[in-house]
Amino acid sequence: MIATRREFLGLLAAGLVMPKDLGAADLPMPGRGICAHRGGMATHPENTLPAFREALRLGAHMIEFDVRFTRDGVLALMHDARVDRTTDGEGRFSDMTLDELHRLDAGVRKDARFAGTRIPTFEETLAVMPRDVWLNCHLRTGGAGLGIAAARAIEKAGRLHQVFLAAPVDAAEAARAAVPEVLICYMGRQGNTIDYIDFSIARKAAFIQLRGKGEVDAAQIRLLKQNGVRVNYYEVATPEVARSLFLAGVDFPLVDDVALFLPVARELGIQPLLH
Repeated sequence: MIATRREFLGLLAAGLVMPKDLGAADLPMPGRGICAHRGGMATHPENTLPAFREALRLGAHMIEFDVRFTRDGVLALMHDARVDRTTDGEGRFSDMTLDELHRLDAGVRKDARFAGTRIPTFEETLAVMPRDVWLNCHLRTGGAGLGIAAARAIEKAGRLHQVFLAAPVDAAEAARAAVPEVLICYMGRQGNTIDYIDFSIARKAAFIQLRGKGEVDAAQIRLLKQNGVRVNYYEVATPEVARSLFLAGVDFPLVDDVALFLPVARELGIQPLLH
């Protein structure tokens, strides 16, 4: 087993380990840190490669993004059911082929300097990501079929050690049936409740995503940690809320503005994950 991230990266650079050989025991993953919600969306167009590159530049420890099926069955990124809010087009995402989606500008609504930015595919997104940052892949629609397709794409890319599917129960269970090693965060019972926690523990989820306005039950966090479940939290409005969540044991608060929240992480000994 490789003990440290630095040791692994040195071996990778020397060609002594190969990406296809990666596994959970090979590369230490962040234990805690900042999750960039849809990438660096405070300053860059959400769910795009520029937003992900900005989050990585700043040192995010986890990147969250949203995946849907195009009309022709390609996995591509978009939060909303419609393209209207984030692109220069109109219509339902699922009614468009990948070629049609690639004709849209996914950056210009954020700022003119991002004009020409395209909607990325899941495959393209994985390809630009370092292998030592958590990837929080939120499956929006598509049911079991989307879960299966996403799990197989992760397996094919050699990313089972770092990508987890935040998905409704039907998609999550189908993903696990197709690729038993895939990491799961159940979303169908989401909420800061003991039922959701018990379900996630019983199903051996890798992550849970609690949700609220900053409130958290420390006993519930301890229970999750005792059972090996990492804790994400949405939504986190201010650095002060993030600080209280970290102190209560939350691992990864989801934030829109990575730069704003990194100082709090540093105060608590969590250094940016720089590449």
